[in-house]
Amino acid sequence: MPTNFTVVPVEARADGGQDEAAEAAEATEGTEGTEETEGTEAPGPPEGEPDCQSPGDGNPRENSPFINHTEVEQENFFEGKNMALFEEEMDSNPMVSSLLNKLANYTNLSQGVVEHEEHEEDSKRREVKSPRMGTFIGVYLPCLQNILGVILFLRLTWIVGAAGVLESFLIVSMCCTCTMLTAISMSAIATNGVVPAGGSYYMISRSLGPEFGGAVGLCFYLGTTFAGAMYILGTIEIFLTYISPSAAIIQAETAEGEAAAMLHNMRVYGTCTLVLMAMVVFVGVKYVNKLALVFLACVVLSILAIYAGVVKTAFDPPDIPVCLLGNRTLSRRGFDVCAKFHTANNSTTPTALWGLFCNSSMPSATCDEYFAQNNVTEIQGIPGVASGVLLDNLWSAYADKGAFVERKGTPSVPVPEESRAGGLPYVLTDIMTYFTMLVGIYFPSVTGIMAGSNRSGDLRDAQKSIPTGTILAIVTTSFIYLSCIVLFGACIEGVILRDKFGEALQGKLVIGMLAWPSPWVIVIGSFFSTCGAGLQSLTGAPRLLQAIARDGIIPFLQVFGHGKANGEPTWALLLTALICETGILIASLDSVAPILSMFFLMCYMFVNLACAVQTLLRTPNWRPRFRYYHWALSFLGMSLCLALMFVCSWYYALVAMLIAGCIYKYIEYRGAEKEWGDGIRGLSLNAARYALLRVEHGPPHTKNWRPQVLVMLNLDEEQRVKHPRLLSLTTQLKAGKGLTIVGAVLEGTYLDKHVEAQRAEENIRSLMGVEKTKGFCQLVVSSNLRDGMSHLIQSAGLGGMKHNTVLMAWPESWKQEDNTFSWKNFVETVRDTTAAQQALLVAKNVDLFPQNQERFGDGDIDVWWVVHDGGLLMLLPFLLRQHKVWRKCRMRIFTVAQVDDNSIQMKKDLQVFLYHLRISAEVEVVEMVENDISAFTYEKTLMMEQRSQMLKQMQLSKTEREREAQLIHDRNTASHSVVATRTQAPSTPDKVQMTWTKEKLIAEKYKNKEPGVSGFKDLFSLKPNQSNVRRMHTAVKLNGVVLSRSRGAQLVLLNMPGPPRNRQGDENYMEFLEVLTEGLNRVLLVRGSGREVVTIYS
Repeated sequence: MPTNFTVVPVEARADGGQDEAAEAAEATEGTEGTEETEGTEAPGPPEGEPDCQSPGDGNPRENSPFINHTEVEQENFFEGKNMALFEEEMDSNPMVSSLLNKLANYTNLSQGVVEHEEHEEDSKRREVKSPRMGTFIGVYLPCLQNILGVILFLRLTWIVGAAGVLESFLIVSMCCTCTMLTAISMSAIATNGVVPAGGSYYMISRSLGPEFGGAVGLCFYLGTTFAGAMYILGTIEIFLTYISPSAAIIQAETAEGEAAAMLHNMRVYGTCTLVLMAMVVFVGVKYVNKLALVFLACVVLSILAIYAGVVKTAFDPPDIPVCLLGNRTLSRRGFDVCAKFHTANNSTTPTALWGLFCNSSMPSATCDEYFAQNNVTEIQGIPGVASGVLLDNLWSAYADKGAFVERKGTPSVPVPEESRAGGLPYVLTDIMTYFTMLVGIYFPSVTGIMAGSNRSGDLRDAQKSIPTGTILAIVTTSFIYLSCIVLFGACIEGVILRDKFGEALQGKLVIGMLAWPSPWVIVIGSFFSTCGAGLQSLTGAPRLLQAIARDGIIPFLQVFGHGKANGEPTWALLLTALICETGILIASLDSVAPILSMFFLMCYMFVNLACAVQTLLRTPNWRPRFRYYHWALSFLGMSLCLALMFVCSWYYALVAMLIAGCIYKYIEYRGAEKEWGDGIRGLSLNAARYALLRVEHGPPHTKNWRPQVLVMLNLDEEQRVKHPRLLSLTTQLKAGKGLTIVGAVLEGTYLDKHVEAQRAEENIRSLMGVEKTKGFCQLVVSSNLRDGMSHLIQSAGLGGMKHNTVLMAWPESWKQEDNTFSWKNFVETVRDTTAAQQALLVAKNVDLFPQNQERFGDGDIDVWWVVHDGGLLMLLPFLLRQHKVWRKCRMRIFTVAQVDDNSIQMKKDLQVFLYHLRISAEVEVVEMVENDISAFTYEKTLMMEQRSQMLKQMQLSKTEREREAQLIHDRNTASHSVVATRTQAPSTPDKVQMTWTKEKLIAEKYKNKEPGVSGFKDLFSLKPNQSNVRRMHTAVKLNGVVLSRSRGAQLVLLNMPGPPRNRQGDENYMEFLEVLTEGLNRVLLVRGSGREVVTIYS
């Protein structure tokens, strides 16, 4: 979209600035793209002005790749004059003129360098010459050279003969459609911003993320490497079959061994050629690039010779006789005359052909039965385009391995099935032919469409040249392939088309016999073109591997990122040569072609997927200049690529996908974390949004309920976590399933504490990584801890992904004088969770809980089920035992029976209930006999209330509190000794008067108002509240029962009583919980949310 810029000079102000017009003119030059290297210094301040910094430049600027620090320091003077309003922003943000100047002089980097993504402070971009390659030279010709190659010259005639013109047309149309759709998707990606010279790997990795990018990048690398092997094998096949057959080192002793000897020769010559080519690439790529145009000229001349030969056959077909025995094609390598007898000087003598089929040269010799029954005929191998042979070649003629190459419509006398003894000069098929196999062999001939995008760093306007050049190259090559199919079918006899190695033509190249002016034009041209294509593959593949290695996404490949001083990938070239050697050892062109088809098809499939994902996500940054794309075309291309993979070879396709999947999982597990703004991240966000909207309405069904935990962490003064074992418990409870939110509160204001908040969040995330806690971190800065915890409980999570359970640590220091408000925060948090209908888990003695590395060999998890909480007490031990730490622990459930309860029936009912819940546990019913309140309980309640009244009513200084606390401690010690003495001799406890009269209340009120220590000491005359005494009695009694049975348990889960409705008794509530859990090692207090979380139904 064209955009017009108008640069308006800022008027000089009256209070300063003498040469702002010069600055405006300079900015204009920057926006118009005047080339200026980084070494060029910006003009200094105008004359007469002091060389000083503006007030806004007190801090160093951000190290941005678009800013030159020398220019920045000298431009500060101008910035302070006209842009004083933006002084603060100038400390971190560049001026527009400076930014545009750097963007105008932006240069692409070499392939795969990390500096493009992460600009290091000590690295500077190298100055390179401005690229000048256009569409024709930079994209069209390289694509043409890579697409047209070995398959066209060596296999296309054979494919037409085996599949027929119609099915060959279908094969080529499918493959060309696939590459055209891929080119459209690639054009959209390549024109969506600047693409450094990383080619398809760069596009896929930055569109689909490092996992997909690494997997597909390696597949593309393997495809390019095996393509090099295929081109080398094609070169050797042309040399040994059509140029110099006598150069074979290994000779076959029998006719059956010719194929094996040929494969051995290809291995020997292929290895030597690979070593030679690798040395050429190692010495210097510049020689390969200089020879590229020569090799391309060979391809173009060869194709022109083919078309010229076709035109010539219309009025002057070449004389190329083919010998047939019956309808079977004969090889012309062992005889010259196509006849059984030769007549000369009125005498008839058997020919050399007779000697091949008979046991002697005499007319009365015993001959092969088929030879005796059928006549020998001679036909024209290339009858010409006007001969009408096209109709005979329309349909397929697939055959099994070792079958005779037979001419349709020729009379033949069948004979009983004979043993196909070696030595008979028949032309036989070397491999079994069928449609899908031919697709796999042909597809490599349409690869090479990435050649233009691989050179994007050398193009004058890559966003214009890549789409135009690539699509034009595909259109051109598609026309060449489709027209050649029709012309071959119209000019050449079917038996010659199916003769892969030209045995009926005395071992000459079939397509060469069609060409004009000489067959050697095709032979020499195809030899050099395949040789050049092999060199190009050995040049490109190591650079692709180097780019992947330098990105650092696959750790074990990083050694291949190094190379020579000039950046040549030495180690990558060595690995490429070794992989290429495995392809050469296969030695069969027809076996190697499907392998590289798989890798290229997978690469093209992910290019289409990348375009489709980006289009459907509609990310704001997706703005390709190439407009002629659509997500439906990309999906069609992706589907076609996937279909072609399984059409070519389903087992090769599965192997290729398995390799890519293993690489993907390896990068996900061991690879470096990279954030490239890829489409998979956007796809995940869209999927998450869709899922959140689906689960927004209503609570989940009981069957789907699981604890979605909000973990409340406490931080110390250095923003480190106080109780890391709380995260260990979270990991053991969750096992990576469900939602986990790790929350913390910092006290203060966000403006003052944002740095500490970031540091605290980093500490929490690192601890989550150590403890393997999978979840989210949410940190709140609040004016006080109480409000911050309330905010977290209310607002943590998003939509339906909100927590339903709060996990926190018991405040161990709640009794300390300098921490008087911790118990208030705790009790208010309990009330908040109750109001929010959320479950609450409180871990007491949390530092004694096991780490994830520990393993309990045995032990018990004891559940004390006092009141029904929705089944959470049953569910938590089951979840804990899924983790390795608790797996070997047994689960025991204790429930408390009152005096009126039938304990035997309760046990039976509980066992049935657990059976229906599919939870295995031992069951025990504990009877709590109702007895009188002990003196110990009375004394403990009295001390609790005295302490409470002391802290409430007296405004004591810290020293006074310490003194009076010591006084209470001494009294408590004395009362404990009295209680111990009393409990030794059983006796009926004294009745205690626990009622308040009006007179006592008034007197106590006036006592409390009296100043001094005397009023404080009168607190000892208080009588405990009867309700508190009952609660303390329950806590003491239940604690004794729990201790008697669960003192040695690994974990005790206990119902957590709710806080009192009257807020004045909050500190008493803490004392009750302390007494309830006293003497136990690990305790998890559980308070349900008020809804059922387990069900007996399926």
